[in-house]
Amino acid sequence: MAPKAMKAMKAVTSISKTGLAEAVATATELKKSDIMKVLTSLAEVVQKEVKKTGKVTLPGMCMVKTRLKPATKAGKREMFGKMCVIKAKPARTV
Repeated sequence: MAPKAMKAMKAVTSISKTGLAEAVATATELKKSDIMKVLTSLAEVVQKEVKKTGKVTLPGMCMVKTRLKPATKAGKREMFGKMCVIKAKPARTV
């Protein structure tokens, strides 16, 4: 008996900014343009706060945190059965 072929995963797309604005506008009976302004200003505030403190919490939704990715050493590594030369990379905040 032959093994079954694996099914390809469907690409999952998240809701867009305009889709989110439309959903909130219909739920709150406000104008879509007003909701777009709120979302834009929220994105700016979150970006500034994450850059400043490294952590921001949107109550009831999510928490965004940054972390320090360690530096990588230069050298040779085996990837997919082949030896590759790797450059050194400094530590960075992601």
